Amino acid sequence: MRLMLMEDDQEEFDLLGEQLYNLIYPRHSEMAAKLTGMLLELPIPVIEQMLQDEGMLSEGVEKALRALEAPADAGKTEPQVEDGISASTDSLGDQLYDLVDVYNTCYTEKITGMLLEQKKEDVRKLLSNPSVLEEKVNIALQTLAEQNQMESQTSNSSELDEKERLGEKLFAIVEEMDRMNCADITGMLLEMDLCNLQEILRDRAMLEVAVRRAQSALRSHCSQHPHPETDTAAHTGGEQPHYYGHFTGAAK
Repeated sequence: MRLMLMEDDQEEFDLLGEQLYNLIYPRHSEMAAKLTGMLLELPIPVIEQMLQDEGMLSEGVEKALRALEAPADAGKTEPQVEDGISASTDSLGDQLYDLVDVYNTCYTEKITGMLLEQKKEDVRKLLSNPSVLEEKVNIALQTLAEQNQMESQTSNSSELDEKERLGEKLFAIVEEMDRMNCADITGMLLEMDLCNLQEILRDRAMLEVAVRRAQSALRSHCSQHPHPETDTAAHTGGEQPHYYGHFTGAAK
């Protein structure tokens, strides 16, 4: 139920009710008032959209009609009314799905599943109390948004981990081909996207071509910007060079 509406809001609400009633009455004259009242429990933006979309309105009316087929005391939890509403989770889920679907969230199935994790008594309350259902739907939407954000961050982290793993493998191969410049070459190759990296690691010929191009780019850079520490082997004291600095910069 909608409580404590401001005067202007009440006038808008009454106008929406009249418009809904006029659209519903021609097809459902005997139940127009009841159906209108049920649809008016929906969020105002949804009602406004229904008034503009005949298909959406018809769907909402059909769902309201199906909800009316349940006993009037469906929201009660006393044992004597359980014959009116199936006690099975499947039956509750079907009824809840139809009500959640009216909100057009694009996550009807997920939200229904989340709400069904509650006790059956709480689920029945949702079936009979649209305002509580709306609140729970909004909370579920917020939770799903947070989950999507976390999944996106996890996916990015996983890609970086995979790229580091491939970088270690790539460094070992490049070191056999050009020990002096293997760190720089590996860093350059790691600027490729993940799919290309995986491909050159599977195809030795492609890898050799990529290494030659990197060597050519290095020679060109060194000729234009001579530096006393160009010789990697020299400034590492002959020890195996470490490419992780290059990897970190390339992977970002």
